[in-house]
Amino acid sequence: MSYSIQLYTLRDAIQEDLEGTIRRVADIGFTQVEPYNFVATAKELGAALKENGLTAPSGHAPLLSQDQDQIFAAAKSLGITTVIDPFIPADRWQTAEDIQATAAALNEAAKKGAEYGIRVGYHNHQWELESTIEGRTALEYFAGLLDPELVLEVDTYWVAVGGQDPVDILAKLGDRVKLIHIKDGPLTTDTKAQQPAGKGRVPVLDVIAAATSLEVGVVEFDDYAGDIFEGIAESLAFLKAAGSTAKNAAANTEGAQA
Repeated sequence: MSYSIQLYTLRDAIQEDLEGTIRRVADIGFTQVEPYNFVATAKELGAALKENGLTAPSGHAPLLSQDQDQIFAAAKSLGITTVIDPFIPADRWQTAEDIQATAAALNEAAKKGAEYGIRVGYHNHQWELESTIEGRTALEYFAGLLDPELVLEVDTYWVAVGGQDPVDILAKLGDRVKLIHIKDGPLTTDTKAQQPAGKGRVPVLDVIAAATSLEVGVVEFDDYAGDIFEGIAESLAFLKAAGSTAKNAAANTEGAQA
């Protein structure tokens, strides 16, 4: 399992010291990051990633409101191969017509992205799960309108806040889901209450197992009341420990069958 860190988690630290923040991310043990606002920071960010041996397989950018050629060019310079639109407002998820328009616009963005060798995806919040269209959540309805090459990055915390079971939603969305956001907490909209993975109400390991076509699990805090570097370190340690336990269990099973 491959883990990344959404750099929005560290936005305050990045504004103060981008290079130092990236160094701390590497020191904690992350080998991958998911940048945001990378058009504005591409040169400095690219240098910091290279210096610290980090890669950026995915990145967030507002594809439907900013210049797509600039976004894709910056992404290519950073080695980003999947650009994810991170936010479409709640009022755009209430009718089939609005969702159809969003899907059509992202399908067009994906065609332009393909010219740069870059895949396009979408990242949800809670409102895509709170809204129901034709008997399905708006996110499921939306997924059915996307061209085959588009992917989803499911924010599993916001799925749960939106009143849905993330394990069930991941099963319904199937192999469209290539990335997930891993976060934990009390399942409220109070972002300051978010917690390191394994400390809250999200069944994090069950969620990861349910994403059967997962390429990258992205650790993220929208906000955090404690020391954010300690928070991301605790999350990564939990995920790595769980991975080691699973590997040992699999090895023991193979040994017993031999």
